[in-house]
Amino acid sequence: MSQHAMPEQSAPDKTRQVSLREAFFYWLKLGFISFGGPAGQLAMMHHDLVEKRRWLSEQRFLHALNYTMLLPGPEAQQLATYIGWLLHGKRGAFIAGLLFIMPSFFILSLLAWLYLAHGDLPLLQGILYGIKPAITAIVLFAAWRLAKKTLHTPALVILALLALIAIAGFNIPFPLIIATAAVVGLVLMKWFPAQLSTPETHVALSDQAAQPASAAPRLAIINDQSTVAARQRFSWHRLILALITGVVIWLLTIGLLSTVYGWHSTQTQLAWFFTKAALLTFGGAYAVLPYVYQAAVEQYQWLTALQMIDGLALGESTPGPLIMVVTFVGFVAGWTQQLLGPDSLVQAGFTAAAIVTFFTFLPSFLFIIAGAPVVEASRNYALFSGPLTAVTAAVVGVIVNLALFFGYHVLWPAGSEGQFDMIALLLGCAAGVALFKFDQSIIRVLAAFACTGMLLSLF
Repeated sequence: MSQHAMPEQSAPDKTRQVSLREAFFYWLKLGFISFGGPAGQLAMMHHDLVEKRRWLSEQRFLHALNYTMLLPGPEAQQLATYIGWLLHGKRGAFIAGLLFIMPSFFILSLLAWLYLAHGDLPLLQGILYGIKPAITAIVLFAAWRLAKKTLHTPALVILALLALIAIAGFNIPFPLIIATAAVVGLVLMKWFPAQLSTPETHVALSDQAAQPASAAPRLAIINDQSTVAARQRFSWHRLILALITGVVIWLLTIGLLSTVYGWHSTQTQLAWFFTKAALLTFGGAYAVLPYVYQAAVEQYQWLTALQMIDGLALGESTPGPLIMVVTFVGFVAGWTQQLLGPDSLVQAGFTAAAIVTFFTFLPSFLFIIAGAPVVEASRNYALFSGPLTAVTAAVVGVIVNLALFFGYHVLWPAGSEGQFDMIALLLGCAAGVALFKFDQSIIRVLAAFACTGMLLSLF
């Protein structure tokens, strides 16, 4: 037996540490360049932090990723928060998590203002006209990719179909569909576990993931043998304190909104609704968007169906997690509801956008601050994901419904009594060919169809 230790199992290099300043500027840069959705963002972090900078090892990265994949919320932002916590504790977690979303918040708020104040400009209308059919193809492509990874047994296929029928045919609320799927997953886990099995796969986070043994990469600063600092280790006292702190912050903020504006005010209802949405985002932003649509468009009427589609188009075109589209929803709600009066529409939009963003991401920070010490203390134990597999299968059907919803409003912009838009159909089909046949990136597709729509607006 060889006596040579593998590189990742060597003792950590105490002379190499990541300064808080270095981490700050990396997370800030990532916040501005994190295009490409979760897959692109995870690949970018893997390349930068595991392969290039060697801030942490492959196994530590994947262990953190596995935990964030089980959580509701944007996994890329939660992974950045987790790695920030590993490097610099709670300070690092807040710096990484906030810088990952703040550029997107300001960019989307600015775009929302331009959209509402100058949305009638032909050039902007043309760009959105080209992007919206592409968005329909992108959502359908997301459902297809998730289906390929998830629907490997008849039971999971049936779950996806039933979820599609439930939300499209009977308008059953999204939370009820998710809860039912989880219960079905528990039943299958006990009586038919083979129906939850999926082939062992891995995400190709980088083309350079596999290196020859002779390459002898530098030892990662946080490697397989590294332990977290004493102040970061699990204890029941710290866990309870973190949970109480998170709940108290939530109670104080929503209590303040309720006291100042009233429980039934738009401000408080935005906070309450997006708290619930934040706890239901299993499967990513595409899964929760139908839930947001049901409430924001149909129940509260904060924005119209077409504004929701335009918001997703803008969200796809900006850096940061796609769930940041809720910032657009909040801005439009604040503006249209004139929360601060007719002379303060911009301030109302920014206020509502800030409320929505805060309550959407507060649970994500709580999950990491409270849960990371538990996860690090149990790195040698596998996490059971049977019910989550069933939930993910149901999410496939929900996302297909979202694509059908977008497709209907894109092809019949004036409703079922209006004229069918053949050009939009051709644009959507072309976007689908680019995605399904030629495997083009989402950003490239959006840029191409934005330019196409801009050219069409000139004729």
